[in-house]
Amino acid sequence: MTNPNPKVVILGAGHAGGTAAAELRRAGFTGPITLIGDEPIPPYERPPLSKAWLKGETDAGKLALKPAAFYETANIDLRLNTTATAIDREARTVTTGNSETIPYDLLIIATGARARRIPLPGLDLANVLELRNAADADKLKAVLTPGARLAVIGGGYIGLEAAASARGLGCEATIIEREPRVLARVACETLSNFFQDYHRTQGVTIDVNAQVAALHGTDGKVSGVRLSDGTLIPCDAALVGVGAVPNQEIAADAGVDCNNGILVDLSARTSDPAIFAIGDCTHRPIPLYERSMRLESVPNALEQARAAAAAICGKPIPAPEVPWFWSDQYDLRLQIAGIPFDTDRIVVRGDIAAGKFALFHLKDDGTVQAVEAVNASTEFMGGRRIIQKRLKLDPARIADMSVTMQALAAG
Repeated sequence: MTNPNPKVVILGAGHAGGTAAAELRRAGFTGPITLIGDEPIPPYERPPLSKAWLKGETDAGKLALKPAAFYETANIDLRLNTTATAIDREARTVTTGNSETIPYDLLIIATGARARRIPLPGLDLANVLELRNAADADKLKAVLTPGARLAVIGGGYIGLEAAASARGLGCEATIIEREPRVLARVACETLSNFFQDYHRTQGVTIDVNAQVAALHGTDGKVSGVRLSDGTLIPCDAALVGVGAVPNQEIAADAGVDCNNGILVDLSARTSDPAIFAIGDCTHRPIPLYERSMRLESVPNALEQARAAAAAICGKPIPAPEVPWFWSDQYDLRLQIAGIPFDTDRIVVRGDIAAGKFALFHLKDDGTVQAVEAVNASTEFMGGRRIIQKRLKLDPARIADMSVTMQALAAG
């Protein structure tokens, strides 16, 4: 760094932005840090929003990434209810919604992603909801009273988690998925079928191969979801969860390279050397799989926050991690290590019927690319080590429960 005390401005006070600010201080950075967030509360954990938050098992204080006093103690200028609207790369300034101009020497963009909007008649009716932040979760929580009917448009992880929470609160839940199975874009058919069957045993109605045509309302409030075949599914609230779109516009408008996310390298640096980007808004290299992609996960946000902080502080970039994800539904904990690129075989370890198993995704040479584990944390943790080491395993040994994960991870 030519400037020994550069001013760092972070756009986005979510999990990625909040972690980046804390990591900079932990790494010994002493320069000014301004953390700009458009929500009214300090950085917090988002995964519990569809689970513990909806069920009333946690509160904002418990979800906070850091105690409220941390930011003042760490000399981090936290600006809430503030939206960044433009970046001037030549002047190295950020303009906010209240027309304030904030100078920076180094900028970190951590603007996350927003819910994908689909053009449906009735989308503006009351109680048509999405779930991306605490305010969204509060709106959904308010309608999930016992006996309420929730229609979930989209059978991805958010939709399944919300349906599980709704059932736990005594509500009816219907999942509407246009693909032939839930989790069609993010999980293999075996895992999809397991979760689909489990949700049905919990009283969730699941309609697959179902296309939503419109939302119907009564007195300005949603009262039903109309399918393309004419079926009307009555509801008191509709949750739309059909994916997310990266908030890359502020970077793209400033001329920073983007392609389904802000393009970054392993240090989270963009095409502008003075600008970093981290979290759900980025399109990043995954050297383990020799490709680049956009990852939506807390572990990815944390990894990139640490990488950006290390780069800014002139320290070695941490080694790239195996991507991993998780989802809690009912008494099921799903943990996924890796991504099943270029695989042609799935090996089952454990007992699917008992709800305790792991699916190992192998390339034709036996290389383990991904492990999907349900209530099988030992397989998940061992799977991460196996994937990181690029081990080639014998399918029969994987399936043999007498062979320990420790032995498998040893190669």
